[in-house]
Amino acid sequence: MIITLAVSGYRSLRDLVLPLSQVTVVTGANGTGKSSFYKALRLISDVAQGRVISSLAEEGGLQSTIWAGPEQVTRAMVSGAVPVQGAVRKKPVALQLGFASQDYGYAVDLGLPISTGSMFALDPEIKLEAVWVGEYLRRANVFAERRGPVVTVRNETGARDLVLKELSSFDSMLTHASDPKSTPELLHLRERMRGWRFYDHFRTDPDAPARRAQVGTRTPVLASDGADIAAALRTIMEIGDAGGLARAVEDAFPGSHIEVISKRGIFDVQMIQDGLLRPLSLAELSDGTLRYLLIIAALLSPRPPELLVLNEPETSLHPDLLDPLARLIAAASKSAQVIVVSHAKALVAALETAPGASVIALDKRLGESVAGGVEAPAWAWPKR
Repeated sequence: MIITLAVSGYRSLRDLVLPLSQVTVVTGANGTGKSSFYKALRLISDVAQGRVISSLAEEGGLQSTIWAGPEQVTRAMVSGAVPVQGAVRKKPVALQLGFASQDYGYAVDLGLPISTGSMFALDPEIKLEAVWVGEYLRRANVFAERRGPVVTVRNETGARDLVLKELSSFDSMLTHASDPKSTPELLHLRERMRGWRFYDHFRTDPDAPARRAQVGTRTPVLASDGADIAAALRTIMEIGDAGGLARAVEDAFPGSHIEVISKRGIFDVQMIQDGLLRPLSLAELSDGTLRYLLIIAALLSPRPPELLVLNEPETSLHPDLLDPLARLIAAASKSAQVIVVSHAKALVAALETAPGASVIALDKRLGESVAGGVEAPAWAWPKR
């Protein structure tokens, strides 16, 4: 389980270190940094996928995503005694992302490139990476380290072995220095991070992929766009928690149940409801009903991830569905760590009582996202 998340220099997250629980709910008013928190989590996952540079480019590049306020926010600034104004930057531009679990920790430091005349001069560079053993970074527990193009790994005697000496600035050591023989720990960490799942605003418009019948194959993990919902639900029925699926549908839509039908290998979902003379297909369901079925398919996966992140799952749902949604999330947290980003007060209140749950309320102070009342865990960034 991830116990600490740290972000520095990303959008409104100037210096945010948060403790995470089995169920962590991140909430706050509009503009307080919830979306930045969610995107920062995705960026950490993107490192292990080998696409963090392209993901930052899609956001406008490092220059558009870096913290735009002062390097240091002083007490005098907070009290208003001293105005917030520009100053000469003393430290290198840096976007830092990291996390710690009970066994491993990881951090990456991205910065601006040295000008070489390349047309890719706006691409950020990975300046430094570190993997350590345990919850907190110390000099003695760093297992693998990347500085510039050089990657070293500590061996059994405590000395450092050279693994790579010419790693490209846009490649991570997680993707290019993970070897089952020489660096099995790096490979293990990379695969764990690649297994994190993110679900963000399923489409339910008339042309949404989830509304179309699809060729069905065994699907233990719902696709991010929900296109394979019928196959995912059928997989749950056959090799997963079929009883839990039935209860989740009944809890949200009393008197209803679903069936998955197949015509020459094309799968569709039928929802049978009290009072209707015929079942409704995916194409006929309301936006809220379809979205809820998508959430059920995601949370009841027969192959639960280590970490499951839901961004505003309450979107398009009727208020009556928020309590069933909270119960569904609580049930899913028995087999996966869950992070929920939400501004729905009813959902936050319902999840607050779930076993192992914590609520983090973000607020803004001089443009910076802060978590009031939350004690930041111990954290240290690797130094360039």
